[in-house]
Amino acid sequence: LIEMKDASGQNGEFYTPRAVTNFMVNRINPQLGEKVMDPACGTGGFLACSVDYLKAQVKNTEDHKSLQGQIYGVEKKQLPHLLCTTNMLLHGIEVPKQIRHDNTLNKPLSNWDYDDMVDVVVTNPPFGGTEEDGIEKNFPTEYRTRETADLFLQLIIEILKDKGRAAVVLPDGTLFGEGVKTKIKKLLLDECNLHTLVRLPNSVFAPYTSIKTNILFFEKGTPTKEIWYYEVPLPTGVKAFNKTKPMKLDDFSDCA
Repeated sequence: LIEMKDASGQNGEFYTPRAVTNFMVNRINPQLGEKVMDPACGTGGFLACSVDYLKAQVKNTEDHKSLQGQIYGVEKKQLPHLLCTTNMLLHGIEVPKQIRHDNTLNKPLSNWDYDDMVDVVVTNPPFGGTEEDGIEKNFPTEYRTRETADLFLQLIIEILKDKGRAAVVLPDGTLFGEGVKTKIKKLLLDECNLHTLVRLPNSVFAPYTSIKTNILFFEKGTPTKEIWYYEVPLPTGVKAFNKTKPMKLDDFSDCA
């Protein structure tokens, strides 16, 4: 894990602080029986947090059985996939067969059917990196790009069920870029209710990147009418988060 953290950022992949995963899962409020997915799950931080959140709802053996079958993840790198599988075992998922070693973007968007759709997505997809040549051909012509975060946003919109909800970390580039990014934003606002946008402090992912990031909360099925914006300030006396002073869940207290 230490080696992977030190190498992170090389392909636009960054490890999400525990406070951010806890806040996102808490706000998205997954329920027993709902299919929960992270399409770029890394070592499984969001999925482990989701399992812990759902465990509080387990009252009997049927609930336990339901939980076992509702956690899904995909990771394209072998070592993070192995660690995610181990993470799931340690969190009580007895047979984590739904954690696949694959690139979610390899599958043409048109090939996702109803059985593949999910109720909840919680994820921090890679950003600042690009996919290999050919991946963009899996997406509609007008939305084609090699920017990883933009492709994952399209994928998430596609795989959510009607009234499905998502919490996604995305960089400023996705929100404020032009060209194909504008078309993808329009798709999001037309297909989903982007009801909340939480701006994170610049140093949340330090020292791996200083890219400005945001958490988008949206629900599929109705177009966006109003967006609630909130910018999380740095705590008093703190100039920047770092390895020794990471972000804490309490830093989101005014955003509840």
